[in-house]
Amino acid sequence: MGPRGAELRCVRDLARARPCRSRLADQGGSDRAGGDLSEKTDEQTGEREEPTGIAAFRARIEERPTWRRAWRIGVGVVGTAVLVAGIIAIPYPGPGWLIVFAGLAILASEFAWAKRVLKYARGKYDAWTDWLGRQHWAVKILVLLATGAIVLATLWLLNALYLVAGWVGLDHWTWLKSPIFG
Repeated sequence: MGPRGAELRCVRDLARARPCRSRLADQGGSDRAGGDLSEKTDEQTGEREEPTGIAAFRARIEERPTWRRAWRIGVGVVGTAVLVAGIIAIPYPGPGWLIVFAGLAILASEFAWAKRVLKYARGKYDAWTDWLGRQHWAVKILVLLATGAIVLATLWLLNALYLVAGWVGLDHWTWLKSPIFG
């Protein structure tokens, strides 16, 4: 709901004699998840400073509803793509969780729900790593073996194992063929 909707809600709430605070005021002047980046006030003089750099770019986008919608859609598409790539990369060696958190951070720059999910996911990830760090070495080995099994199963389903077997002359091992792509 934009500023106009907040004004309408304020008028509707006058009958109840409640103080009216719009959602825009609650979030620091903007309905974006990150708050208002476009206006700053000089503490000593009280005058508004003109935004520069990224803040000026964002202020121009915020002025036009069509650009704002296109920006949010673009952020949503890019953030979702990065998030999906990270989820796919989680079981593989490398920065799977880093990619997931990057995708959530991209989405959190525009969407409040993503900011909440990012905070929740960080907490759960930290709790998991703390728990795993306290475990006996045998539990750590079991987690490593389970992760390796997931990686091998995925590579087998994607027919990567049979492809590599063909490179080294083991293409007669038909059990390496994927049931999906083989």
